[in-house]
Amino acid sequence: MTKNVCMFVWNHFTNDARVLRECTALTEAGYEVDLFAIHNWKIKDLPKKEKHQNGFTVTRVNNRWEALHKILRIAGKLTKKKFEITVLTLLVWNTLLNLGLITSRAGSAVFAGFLAILAIGILIITKTKLPTLLTRSYIFMQMIYHGRKKKYDFYHSNDLNTLMQGAISSKWLRRKKLIYDSHEVQTSRTGYNSSIYGRMEKFLLLFVDEMIAENHTRAKYNEDLYGLYPKVVHNYPVPTTPEESTSVNLHELLDLPPDERILLYQGGVQMGRGLEQLVDAVPLIDSGTVVFIGDGKIKASLMKKVKEMDLEHRVKFLPKVPVDELLHYTKNAYLGFQVLNNVCFNHYSASSNKLFEYMMSGVPVVACSFPEIQKVVDTERIGVCVDSHDPKAIAKGVNYLLKHPEKRAEMSRNCLMARQKYNWKQEKEIFIEIYQTA
Repeated sequence: MTKNVCMFVWNHFTNDARVLRECTALTEAGYEVDLFAIHNWKIKDLPKKEKHQNGFTVTRVNNRWEALHKILRIAGKLTKKKFEITVLTLLVWNTLLNLGLITSRAGSAVFAGFLAILAIGILIITKTKLPTLLTRSYIFMQMIYHGRKKKYDFYHSNDLNTLMQGAISSKWLRRKKLIYDSHEVQTSRTGYNSSIYGRMEKFLLLFVDEMIAENHTRAKYNEDLYGLYPKVVHNYPVPTTPEESTSVNLHELLDLPPDERILLYQGGVQMGRGLEQLVDAVPLIDSGTVVFIGDGKIKASLMKKVKEMDLEHRVKFLPKVPVDELLHYTKNAYLGFQVLNNVCFNHYSASSNKLFEYMMSGVPVVACSFPEIQKVVDTERIGVCVDSHDPKAIAKGVNYLLKHPEKRAEMSRNCLMARQKYNWKQEKEIFIEIYQTA
C-alpha cells in the first residue's frame, strides 16, 4: 500500500535543491509526496499547484491578504488597528472551522478571540510588525489546513519555521510520524538572534519522531544542546557530468575572451558569506574576472561597492539560475569561492552544498578553513583553504592557483574522482532508510 508524505517548506520552492532531491527520492521509492510551499505573486507564471516533472505535487499557499483587507474595510469601515485584529481573529476562526477542531460558532469565536489576544501579546514581546505577523499567520494556518485535509502517514518539516505546522498536523488528534529536517543550526544563525528559537525548538522536539542534520558537527552540537543525536544526511548534489555539457558558454554570455579565467561565486548574495572581503581582494588578485551568480539582500550594496572601487571591468554579476541548470554555468569556472565568515555556528559548521557543486563540475575551490569544509578540501585535495576574513589571504589563495595551472589541473581531476563519493546517490539510501525505519 502506498504511503503518503506531507512535506512543508517555508519558501517558494523555486531553487531549493535539497527539498527537490528529497521529494524526488521519496517518489522514486514509492511514496506519494505532497509538498506545501509559499506562493510568490511577484514571480510571473509561478503556479499555485503543479505536478512536478519528478512525480510529486507542489501546492503553494497564498501569501497575500489584500483582498480580505479590502472586503473588510468596505464592510466594516474599521480603523487600521481594529482591522488587523479582526483579520487575525477571522483567519484563526475560519481555519479552526475548516479543520473541524471547533464546531460551535459561538465557541469558535470566543476561542479565536483568545488566540488573537495571544498573538498580540507575542507581537509586543517580539516587536514583530503586525502586517508581517498577519501574513505569516495566514501562511501558517493554510499549511495546517492542507496538512490536516488529507490522511498522511508521514509529515516532514524542513527547518524550524515549519516544525510547528508539522507538529500540529501530525499529532493533534492523530499519531502520525513527524520527521524534522533541520538544514541549518536554528539557535546560532544570522537573523535568528533571539533565545526564543532555542526554546521553541526544544519544546517542539518532544513531538518529533526522527530528526535529520546536515553533518556530524551539527549533529554533535544538537546532542550537546538537547541530548539527541540526529540522523545525518549530507547535502550532496545529484551525480552528473556537467563537464560534458556545452549548453552554457559563460565567456560568451559575459563577453569575455575565451582564455579569461573565471573566478566564480555562486549562491545567495547575503551577509556573512565573505563577499565584501572577496571584492576587497580583487585588486590583489593577479588576473581573472570574478563572477557572482545569485541574488540576495546585499547584492545592490555589493554592486555599489564594486562601482565605487572602479572594479566593474573585473567583477560581473548574473542573477540566480534554476538549480537544475546551475552546474552548466559552474563548469566554466577556473575556480570557485566558498568563503563563509565565522559570524555564527551555522556558518562555522557548514558543509555547504556549493562546495560539492564545484566538486561535481571539476572546479577547484578557494575555501574557508572551517572544520567540515576543510576536512573535505584537504582530504580530497580539491583546493586551498584560507582565512576567509582576510582579503589578502583570499587573494593569496587565488594567486597560487593562477600561478600553478598544473596544480589546478590536478585538483580538478581530484574533484572528478571525489564526486563519486560525495553525491546524492549514496546519501538518498540513508534518507529513505529513515522513512523505512521510523
